[in-house]
Amino acid sequence: MEELTEEPVELVARVCAVDIGKAGLVVCVRVPHETRPGRRVQEVREYAAVTPALLALADWLRCQQVELVAMEATSDYWKPVFYLLEAEGFTCWLLNAKHVKNVPGRPKTDKLDAVWLAKVVERGMCRPSLVHPKPIRRLRDVTRYRRSLVREQTREKLRLEKILEDAQIKLDSVISDLHGVSGRQMLQALVEGQRDPTVLAQMARGSMRRKIPQLPEALTGHFDDHHAYLCATMLRRIDALAADIAQLDTRIEELIAPFAQAVDRLDEVTGTGLRSAQELIADANSAGKKKGGATGKGNPWLAGTLGEIVAGLSRTDTFLGERYRRLIRRRGKKRAIVALGNSVLTIIWNLLSDPEVRYRDLGSAYYESRINNQQRQRDLVRQLEHLTGHKVILQPPPELPTAA
Repeated sequence: MEELTEEPVELVARVCAVDIGKAGLVVCVRVPHETRPGRRVQEVREYAAVTPALLALADWLRCQQVELVAMEATSDYWKPVFYLLEAEGFTCWLLNAKHVKNVPGRPKTDKLDAVWLAKVVERGMCRPSLVHPKPIRRLRDVTRYRRSLVREQTREKLRLEKILEDAQIKLDSVISDLHGVSGRQMLQALVEGQRDPTVLAQMARGSMRRKIPQLPEALTGHFDDHHAYLCATMLRRIDALAADIAQLDTRIEELIAPFAQAVDRLDEVTGTGLRSAQELIADANSAGKKKGGATGKGNPWLAGTLGEIVAGLSRTDTFLGERYRRLIRRRGKKRAIVALGNSVLTIIWNLLSDPEVRYRDLGSAYYESRINNQQRQRDLVRQLEHLTGHKVILQPPPELPTAA
């Protein structure tokens, strides 16, 4: 049974599809037939994935008057092709491979993939993924590299702590920040050969001097030249990473300057500091809402930033802090982190999409103010049952005897 429809078929007249590999490309161009209206002509060519070959590809596409160039997001191989053709003035689409998957059972070759992709795109059967403009791409590259160095610095600090444990030095049990002024001075003295715990303890500065009675015991161990060599190497590595991170901070300040107003707006959100705001602007996508389904892997860089924000929010007496505590009671820590991260992302999206919107904390008592006494009573009973493990039954108080 045929079904007639008045909906027009979307058709891109002159389209190019690129199947990308590490060393080469397979390009399919489909254009209208010159003498037979309604018919299509296609041509498939192969190019090397080097700049001169890509420039030759751009010249050929220009001769074919191509309107749209589409390619799948294959690893990082798509980036130089996309960026070069974009710079040459072509409208480029980056497509999710799941959305343009070939029909099962058909032979799969680079040529057939390019032809299939061209047909899908020319009929409007897919939509492009978001590719940020160059300023955001550059900002994202630097913020991600900074986060990578911060993680490496954290790993190096953990290695140093393990070396101290091996030498029975329990300094981190007394000092909250092993790499603060006092801790660093003691570590440097250990490396340089000072082993007297009493002398090392006197290096405490500021508020740490209150802990001088506990420090000699924590600094007594069997720290020898082997430990000193490893600690010296690790401290140099930590200092080098700190210098690189400082340089990246300066570079990010330069790149973020056009978005200074957005940074200030995000900085108003509880738990979102300057560094988190910079990373959010670099990595947050303007994607549509996802309906239903399980939570996907998402952007690991964005997830890391949101995780840090949630960790800070969980200890605050705010609306988001109370929301986290309510969620963790009902759904567990992992789901609470994801749910609160989504809430933070929603707030950020609204702040960035509408300049008139201002962030206002609703307060930790917001939920209690919206429930009546009966709901409050049920919530308290459930909490008491959860804490005691017993069934709680409410009974009215006994009536007091009336005076004669």
